[in-house]
Amino acid sequence: MATKNQRANPFTAVGTPERRQAVLLVMLLVVVLAFTARLVYVQVFAGPGLAAAAVRDRSFTYTEPALRGSIVDSAGTVMAASAQTYRVVVNRDAIPAYRTWDADGEVTGYGAAAAARDLAPILDRDVNTLGAELVGDDKYSILARDVAPEVWREIAALGIPGVSAEETFERVYPNGNTAGQILGWVNAEGEGAAGLESTLNDRLLGTDGEFTVEIGATGQVIPTGQNASTPPVPGCDVRLTVNADLNWQAQTVVDDAVDRYGAEWGAAVVIDVDTGRILALADSDVVDPNDPGASRYTGSHAVQDVYDPGSTGKVLTVLSALEEGVVTPTTSVEDPYRLTTENGQTFRDHTEHPDQMLTTTGVLAESANTGTVNIGSRMSDETRYEYMQRLGWGERTGMGMPGETAGILHHYEDWDGAMRYTTMFGQGVSVNLLQNTAVFSTIANGGVRMPMSIVDGYDCADGYDQVDPGDPVQVVSEESSDQMIRMLESVVTDAGTGENAAIEGYRIAGKTGTAQMPDANGELTQVAASFVGIAPADDPQIAVGVVMYNPDTGIYGGTIAAPVFQEITAFTLQSLGVPPSDEEAEPYPLRPDDE
Repeated sequence: MATKNQRANPFTAVGTPERRQAVLLVMLLVVVLAFTARLVYVQVFAGPGLAAAAVRDRSFTYTEPALRGSIVDSAGTVMAASAQTYRVVVNRDAIPAYRTWDADGEVTGYGAAAAARDLAPILDRDVNTLGAELVGDDKYSILARDVAPEVWREIAALGIPGVSAEETFERVYPNGNTAGQILGWVNAEGEGAAGLESTLNDRLLGTDGEFTVEIGATGQVIPTGQNASTPPVPGCDVRLTVNADLNWQAQTVVDDAVDRYGAEWGAAVVIDVDTGRILALADSDVVDPNDPGASRYTGSHAVQDVYDPGSTGKVLTVLSALEEGVVTPTTSVEDPYRLTTENGQTFRDHTEHPDQMLTTTGVLAESANTGTVNIGSRMSDETRYEYMQRLGWGERTGMGMPGETAGILHHYEDWDGAMRYTTMFGQGVSVNLLQNTAVFSTIANGGVRMPMSIVDGYDCADGYDQVDPGDPVQVVSEESSDQMIRMLESVVTDAGTGENAAIEGYRIAGKTGTAQMPDANGELTQVAASFVGIAPADDPQIAVGVVMYNPDTGIYGGTIAAPVFQEITAFTLQSLGVPPSDEEAEPYPLRPDDE
């Protein structure tokens, strides 16, 4: 028995039930409060963040590409467009769920093997190779690109879990290589890689959109999940001044001539003289933008390559002299076969003849070098240089094509003893075909030089943006221009060098050009044969220029370039509905004694 001073052992003492219950209740309340606090924390404080994290884990954002703008000609004919295609993709985690059954409901295939078996013939793929692409550690994989809509519909009908499509676009050029050097093409990423596709890339691209969806564990979109989207903004459509039919015809004629005469290259330009709009810009051996790798891209010879204008440059010299008042169309001009200048330079005409007297008009009609030197010598070098600049030589036209050259025009103070004379008949100065044709366009427009343009405007989501190419400039008088047109009509007769440019029913004014140019060794072995003209001469509508570079059969502009001019110009006049001339020409006399 315990004594009065002994205490109970706390480890063996039974205690009272009330006390045990109180302790257990406290412990239970502590646990409940802990769970409650945790629940409040999860649902009130951490809940939104955890829910957002879960949504983020299930959400996937996809780019919705903007439709690249089309390029159309002046009549609205599509020259470049983006066709809808699909990129077929797979979520590999979902592929094992695929099953196929026979008519009796028996499973005939499942997983990657069955999916590959059904997809391979549609995608024209090897079944084993495709099957290997349907399995792997990476969840996402691209199975096929540039899939046509009808092919995708056939794939979608299979209902293979995890196989889906992303909308893409393939660039197509319906007219083949027509104006291919103008259009250029896009690369595999859909970016402009050449031509206007490159220089106008920002206008054509548009702005991509995007959409976000929640995807469940099986790889399917959760219908009730959160989703958001920003629609894409399509790129601007570009409208050109070029007419596709005119360009096709000019391109065909140039290609035929290059083959016929064995030229390195050829080019042709058609300009609307009232507006400066380029109606056709044709080059030989043009690339097909649908398959640019199949040919060697050369750009546009008409704007990128230079040549000496030769006798077409005599027009600028004579026009300057008319404007300065040092000659008239009937002024008598000495034209010896051989001429030695006061500084010892000797020049000859292209064909030997007795010394003769011609009118200024006769000098142009017979394309006389020595007569042109005698006309040009009535002006200072500075004056002639200023007219070259006024009429656009030595500077880019700014017409909108990439790679345009400014040509080569040395300052008159840098001309040597020969060059101050050779520049009078178009040698020792280099231009591109567009620059040379623009001089004739200015003459046809009453002496008003119009800015050149090949892009009319941009049709964008917010409206049509018309291109402003710049302000016209009066560079020579209307009187001098009218006289020059009348003088150039004499070139396109049996008495001139451009008879092959004549078009039945229309009065034509123009000038032949044949220029010798140095090769890499400085020898004059290169030749440019050209013809530039105005039609109709009595009511000018178009200026047309043609050049054949370094032909191996024939060298004269009147022989090989004039017929090309004739064919292109006749087609253009008829296509534009220009009526034939209704008045006979009244030519100036070619010799003083003809007056």
